[in-house]
Amino acid sequence: MQTTSHYSVKQIARLAGISVRTLHLYDKMGLLKPATRTRAGYRQYGPDELLRLQQILFYRELDFPLKEIADILNDPHFDIAKALAGHQTALLARRDRLNTLLKTINKTMNNLKNKTMNNLEELYEGLPKEQAVAWRKEAVDKWGEDTVLRSENALLEMDKLDLSQLKADQKDIAEKLKTLANKAPESDEVQEQIARHYANIRSFWGVSDPTDLKAETYKGLAELYIADERYTTVDGKTDPEFASFMHKGMIYFADNKLK
Repeated sequence: MQTTSHYSVKQIARLAGISVRTLHLYDKMGLLKPATRTRAGYRQYGPDELLRLQQILFYRELDFPLKEIADILNDPHFDIAKALAGHQTALLARRDRLNTLLKTINKTMNNLKNKTMNNLEELYEGLPKEQAVAWRKEAVDKWGEDTVLRSENALLEMDKLDLSQLKADQKDIAEKLKTLANKAPESDEVQEQIARHYANIRSFWGVSDPTDLKAETYKGLAELYIADERYTTVDGKTDPEFASFMHKGMIYFADNKLK
């Protein structure tokens, strides 16, 4: 058991998870000098050196060059409390970035494992080929090639289970809005479902940037509900009243929530 306040090079190396050679390098550079040396010339490190080594390792983790670390730590105005707060902020940001990368890797692995969609035809599954081609051309005419491609690429990258859930949510939202069609489009109940509708549509569009509200695009979609009867046609039956209800609810949402 360690009973002294000083540690040998080997002990420090084991505690910090670095090599003895690295500690020798830090000493040579003046980055981390030992507190003292034994009569035989062996390096000895105390609590202050341990704390300084911790700072060095934090800065190394954040990819700072050794010379720059030395300049920072040797600055007479160096404040360890502020440094630790800075390390915390930087490491949390790195953790968030790594978590995002891990999610991407897991999603990609899952997609490969489950053999998710690999062609555009699967996006239009259930539609006659001629109709799918016509609808895609119409979408390009209305929204532009870039918008359609972004949507298609986002859906192609989506796990089949996620896409199935997206479609199921779309159906559930439509059914709930049908039951609320006798209420005021600006009511809280209706607007709650319109908010779900908006989020669902954004997923189909492949829009992930939270600052890109797509307010005008969503309002443009609302206009189609009253201009194109296909948007509210079910089993061959049109529903102009529901179309008007959806139009009003979507316009209200865009004007009041997407600002």
